[in-house]
Amino acid sequence: MIKKFDKKDEESEARIFNETPINPRRCLHILTKIIYLLNQGEHFGTTEATEAFFAMTRLFQSNDQTLRRMCYLTIKEMANISEDVIIVTSSLTKDMTGKEDVYRGPAIRALCRITDTTMLQAIERYMKQAIVDKVPSVSSSALVSSLHMVKMSYDVVKRWVNEAQEAASSDNIMVQYHALGLLYHLRKNDRLAVTKMLNKFTKSGLKSPFAYCMLIRIASKLLDETEGGHDSPLFDFIESCLRNKNEMVVYEAASAIVHMPNCTARELAPAVSVLQLFCSSPKAALRYAAVRTLNKVAMKHPSAVTACNLDLENLITDSNRSIATLAITTLLKTGSESSVDRLMKQISSFVSEISDEFKVVVVQAISALCQKYPRKHSVMMNFLSNMLRDDGGFEYKRAIVDCIIGIIEENPESKETGLAHLCEFIEDCEHTVLATKILHLLGKEGPRTPQPSKYIRFIFNRVVLESEAVRAAAVSALAKFGAQNDDLLPSVLVLMQRRMIKSYVLSMLQVRGLFCVLLSGLSVSIPGLEKSLHQYTLEPSEKPFDMKTVPLATTPITEQKTEIAPVATSKLPEKLAPSRQDIYQEQLASIPEFQSLGPLFKSSEPVQLTEAETEYVVRCVKHTFARHMVFQFDCTNTLNDQLLQKVVVQMEPSEAYEVIQYIPAPSLPYSQPGSSYTLVRLPDDDPTAVSCTFSCTMKYLVRDCDPNTGEPDDDGYDDEYVLEDLEVTVADHIQKVLKPNFGAAWEEVGDDFEKEETFALSSVRTLDEAVGNIISFLGMQPCERSDKVPENKNSHVLLLAGVFRGGHDALVRARLALADGVTMQVTVRSGEETVVDVILASVG
Repeated sequence: MIKKFDKKDEESEARIFNETPINPRRCLHILTKIIYLLNQGEHFGTTEATEAFFAMTRLFQSNDQTLRRMCYLTIKEMANISEDVIIVTSSLTKDMTGKEDVYRGPAIRALCRITDTTMLQAIERYMKQAIVDKVPSVSSSALVSSLHMVKMSYDVVKRWVNEAQEAASSDNIMVQYHALGLLYHLRKNDRLAVTKMLNKFTKSGLKSPFAYCMLIRIASKLLDETEGGHDSPLFDFIESCLRNKNEMVVYEAASAIVHMPNCTARELAPAVSVLQLFCSSPKAALRYAAVRTLNKVAMKHPSAVTACNLDLENLITDSNRSIATLAITTLLKTGSESSVDRLMKQISSFVSEISDEFKVVVVQAISALCQKYPRKHSVMMNFLSNMLRDDGGFEYKRAIVDCIIGIIEENPESKETGLAHLCEFIEDCEHTVLATKILHLLGKEGPRTPQPSKYIRFIFNRVVLESEAVRAAAVSALAKFGAQNDDLLPSVLVLMQRRMIKSYVLSMLQVRGLFCVLLSGLSVSIPGLEKSLHQYTLEPSEKPFDMKTVPLATTPITEQKTEIAPVATSKLPEKLAPSRQDIYQEQLASIPEFQSLGPLFKSSEPVQLTEAETEYVVRCVKHTFARHMVFQFDCTNTLNDQLLQKVVVQMEPSEAYEVIQYIPAPSLPYSQPGSSYTLVRLPDDDPTAVSCTFSCTMKYLVRDCDPNTGEPDDDGYDDEYVLEDLEVTVADHIQKVLKPNFGAAWEEVGDDFEKEETFALSSVRTLDEAVGNIISFLGMQPCERSDKVPENKNSHVLLLAGVFRGGHDALVRARLALADGVTMQVTVRSGEETVVDVILASVG
């Protein structure tokens, strides 16, 4: 436990590093506290971090091994927040090339952590020697550090391939594993080179089980990319690993086979047999791995797992409750209808002892079982209602609610029982999302039950007791009961008046002609409404939001029919103004070549490709789809003595973009604009290659005209006009999205795919300029007013949010520091690793 110190304590501690002689024990205590605080998320200012770092460099004079190794750890932790960390380079280089093996490995790791591209060539010779060093810890340190530096300086590290290949033949299992990892990452973008590497190592054999596991993963990835069948040598290699002496390799091979797409039960059999043997292993880890994998297999191929049922039943009484849970849920997917009651009783005996994660697995298995054996819904429903009363987190409760709702939708006879269980749950529900979801369901299904009045009390309690969102959902549900049941309407009106519900809801209930608004929902496009509201929040004004700016829904919100008279057409707006992007979506959808591209993700602002006073005026709008881009060239002919025909803009990409098709503008008479289109496929092989420059040339057939009559000549000639280059940047692939609580959004996305890099913005002189450039370049939405830099500040944190094409959230936290230029430490989070790589690659 680290206690807080007052100012006097801090000053006395700061002097300890300067004592003569150095006291290793007291210095170790201080370094431990620094590392602890950094790992607890404490923020160290650049100045205090640099001062502490400079004071720490004196500790290299001590020969205490523990203190020296703690210095290495602290250097690595403070590398990104201290300035001038490069001053310890000579000390680390000395330790790296010294005789003390215990120093050499950690020194290499610390040195590579602070090395930049300019310094890397200076230590290249030492790194090559370290990679092939006879001491395993030194060789592994050099290999792992090289792997980290591939992102920073690929070309330099690539020159170390020969040394890495030599290390790959090492007798040490970790050195061999790390060497194989480095070789793969140097070649992963070259499919032929990866194939050759696989052939070499699969034939020569490896001593390291870790390296074998990596080979299996590489082979599996290559099979997936090349869509190789089960006759491929790569599949034969993976299958041969099922006979390896090491259990870890055997499991990795079995897991790879069962996760391959389009596997038949017959092809899965060897892997399932291996997993079946693991089910009776004395090692709990192997039993857990086997039953978890079989559980996944049972989702798609339950018949393939049936042979393991006896082994799985033996695991029901396993002392490890996680194993027992997975065994039962697997049996639920593969067992017969007669075994359901017995299995449910066995689950009930220990379900309260397992974690929420495995409770969710149980609920998912029950949901699948309900679809398989619908006659067992009453048993399932009772079990689920008991689980709903137990303690648990949001994901667990949501899984149960979704399962009950699914049973209600699949089995009409279970509706009343299910609604009753959900009504009891919302009495004590702590989760707003679940409460509103259940209230919506009650409003939809409750009025059509034989006794709708019994649900009114539960709904009204939510109006009285809950938060705004839940109250709003409850009012909507109550209104639907009154709208669809004449007997209940007076009671509902009284309840609403008692709680002073807003007058517009009451008036809608009191006027029969407005009932259908409650029943059918909004007649506007929900995506269009979302976009319009989002745009309004980005560009707020004193004028209130106007629903007329939202386009009508292209399909009805609900198919439910009602005998109630519809709203008079005179009440509807005469004309709804669709958004700019909706207009583009409609225009592009009308072109047959673009109908299969899916929904339009983003349309850019027009980009001028000619000067204003030239004979032809061309501007481009970039339309981004999930896998393609469409370039719309709006062209205007300003010459009254020419008619242009078959006008296309030929595009030559600088990157891996592929031009698929040109759609010409048929004719461009004088001063009448027309559009030509170019369809481009985004690169599949390298998803991070989002930026590209296109050289553009407008090609056309010219027919001279009479300036007075506009009559063209019979003959024409081909001509072309060179346009400005057109750039596609990362901003074309990202939509702005507002995150009012950036911290909560940051935690919600999680750090599974978090990456961080530091950049020097040498051409930028102020923080304001840096913030503006970053926002413009990434095309993301600044959050929490972080686009405003306070005056007289030398550092700033910029928070950005966006959605990458495909619907993946992307969050960026950029720490900016002003020195000689601006230094930027960028941290990116997303639910998709490729998105993180794209943003960092584009910034780099």
